[in-house]
Amino acid sequence: MICFILFIMIPVIAAFCLSFTYFNSLQPPRFVGWDNFRYMISQDLLFIKYALPNTFKFSVIVGPGGYLAAFFLAWLISILPRTSRKWFALAMYSPSLTGGIAMAIVWQPMLSGDRIGYLNSFLLKLGLVSEPQLWVTSKEYLMTSMIVVTLWSSMGIGFLAMLAGILNVNSELYEAGKLDGIRSRLEEIWYITIPSMKPQMLFGAVMAIVGTFKAGGIGSQLSGMNPTPEYSGHLIVNHINDYGFIRMELGYATALSVFLLLLMYVANKFCWSLFGTKEDE
Repeated sequence: MICFILFIMIPVIAAFCLSFTYFNSLQPPRFVGWDNFRYMISQDLLFIKYALPNTFKFSVIVGPGGYLAAFFLAWLISILPRTSRKWFALAMYSPSLTGGIAMAIVWQPMLSGDRIGYLNSFLLKLGLVSEPQLWVTSKEYLMTSMIVVTLWSSMGIGFLAMLAGILNVNSELYEAGKLDGIRSRLEEIWYITIPSMKPQMLFGAVMAIVGTFKAGGIGSQLSGMNPTPEYSGHLIVNHINDYGFIRMELGYATALSVFLLLLMYVANKFCWSLFGTKEDE
């Protein structure tokens, strides 16, 4: 409880208070009321035109996509023999161990915009493209590349929780389900597996939300540019870093952080409504 108060409650309360101030780290914070939030939703064109829509697009695809992929892969691995199961689980989990810079180094040769790039070379040989595509330095493809790379690395602790949940479902429930008329694998998953592992499903959803909304550096790491080409990979986290560490407008950066926190809270409440129980509240 003491750690929760010191490292969670106090920073959140301090951030909430600081979001109503103008603070540049050189002068004491000056109270400005709702000005930061008014500026955010009415005058900050970079936020309105790029950061907010890009974040929603990125989150809507990566969040549910990574979540469903984690569950599907966990289910596939759960039906494998025990001897091979651990190796496939390790193979799925290991990309999540790579840091952002290491991940970019792995993918940059794949998505290089010249003929040497693995993807361009492959597509040119097949005749699917007539010239190399700029996968990470053009506004048309950068967001797609960010989504693919993030999905590849999204099989983290949530994936392991789902795998553990599936493996711990009582086998007697499946036998009882067959007696009650359940015949297909899909019916087993819907009526037995998912209801029996709601805590793991909830945990995986929360981890997916947190991982999705905190992503921000991947666009700059892939493109090698900051800001990204025509702000095509500019997310709310990038916007916070811009105002907090480059422009040193810490009050406004904190207001952006509070807004992002509220988005995460709403998304988490939605997940709780799907998978939470009264005992979890």
